[in-house]
Amino acid sequence: MLPLKDTIPSRSFPIVNWALLAANVVVFLLMVGDNRLTEAWIAALALVPARFLANPTDPAELITIFTSMFMHGGWFHLFSNMLALYIFGDNVEDRMGSQRYFLFYLLCGVAAALVHVMFNPTSPIPTVGASGALSGVLAAYLLFFPHSRVITLVPIFFLPWLVEVPAVVYLGLWFLSQLANGLFSIMVNVQAMGGVAWWAHIGGFVAGLILAPFFRQRRHWRRYYVDEYYPW
Repeated sequence: MLPLKDTIPSRSFPIVNWALLAANVVVFLLMVGDNRLTEAWIAALALVPARFLANPTDPAELITIFTSMFMHGGWFHLFSNMLALYIFGDNVEDRMGSQRYFLFYLLCGVAAALVHVMFNPTSPIPTVGASGALSGVLAAYLLFFPHSRVITLVPIFFLPWLVEVPAVVYLGLWFLSQLANGLFSIMVNVQAMGGVAWWAHIGGFVAGLILAPFFRQRRHWRRYYVDEYYPW
């Protein structure tokens, strides 16, 4: 199922979400435009679990937790992440406020990276992608908008069908699939071979569930009183 849009309109312009989208796209375009630059950035700025754990206090390694969030391994990797961020991120930013949303996004990305490192401590494979931070955004959306619906594209017998799926169902099934794949990767020991960073997704989502209530912007309602007129 490919998500196309949700049914909750944003009430404010999501400036941070658009900035995150732009940053990811610009970094990717710079990388695909120069192979030597791509190799240099992957070597220096991607998160490598084994290298990170060898010297976790090294500033050059610590910064890879953040820089790796803005790098992607291919067009489909970029497209799928940015599509989900476009659909769900604006509403979460609207509910949190721009500054809180940016901090929340980064914290979820950090949590995702650390969980990935914890489950792959000896992996020499560079890890890139915004999906860890994005997973936290999905978790926040699930908490804030449980009654929303997601319009998805479902291919049935090679024909595209548009189906409205409850957000609880769509995001719940998404997380269960990540968890199942993460557990499977441990059982068959395939995490060292590379591929999808399942545990980064799981870590980011769980972090989002925990952090989102603390980042939710409180709404202040003004009370207006009308004086009643008594003729006596």
